[in-house]
Amino acid sequence: MEPKVVILCGGMGMRLREETEYRPKPLVEIGGKPILWHIMKIYAHYGFKEFVLCLGYRGNMIKEYFLNYQSMVNDFTVVLGNGRTAIQYHNDHEERNFVVSLVDTGLETLTGGRIKRIEPYIEGNTFLLTYGDGLSDLNILELLKFHNARGKLATVTTIKPASRFGVLDLKEDGTVAGFCEKPQDTRWISGGFFVFNRKVFEYLEEDGALEKGPLEKLARNGQLVAYPHTGFWYAMDTYREYQFLNELWASGQAPWQVWERKAAAVTG
Repeated sequence: MEPKVVILCGGMGMRLREETEYRPKPLVEIGGKPILWHIMKIYAHYGFKEFVLCLGYRGNMIKEYFLNYQSMVNDFTVVLGNGRTAIQYHNDHEERNFVVSLVDTGLETLTGGRIKRIEPYIEGNTFLLTYGDGLSDLNILELLKFHNARGKLATVTTIKPASRFGVLDLKEDGTVAGFCEKPQDTRWISGGFFVFNRKVFEYLEEDGALEKGPLEKLARNGQLVAYPHTGFWYAMDTYREYQFLNELWASGQAPWQVWERKAAAVTG
């Protein structure tokens, strides 16, 4: 049984209000497709096609997106009459065999509580989890292999983000000795893309955040390991970041578009 992919889709996206005023952040589009679609395509490329979406803010819009998915991505013919409506779809979209569970986890529930509430939808011992606003060229199979080899309850993908600001190297007299525009940070931070053993549910509380108590406790117990990723990673938290991701997509050089690359076939 392949691990299911849990995606946190419930936040309000307050720093991206230009786009999230009328729709949830996971439905904000990059190149005409919701960022949620891009995230799911990354996982599906590596063979993971069963998803559990933790809904909250405007979750009904995400439900409607999937309920109407066939008609949104295909040309179709509608046949009216005889007391019924028949629809004939003319294209076969690429998202074959996707299984998507949409779970209302509350409007203001914190991340740990959202994950706690989808426990009944996780059958196996392992599940994958990420945020609904981050993209990466991460190899999910390598991440899972790393997690299994370490034998711990939790694995977090860590990255070194690029600084938003230029850095000056100053001499004592104030002279600028050097300048580096947007250097890479020297610190590792959480980039999402987790792998969890289902025992992690025991660390979660209905009203708590994943990033606070649970991950801290897992670390204290020696049950949290970090998978370092040095490739592309980017989170869409502000309008500026939204614009940057759309520019990357428009250029035809989106690093996270792994499903378009000619790679060895993924089995399983």
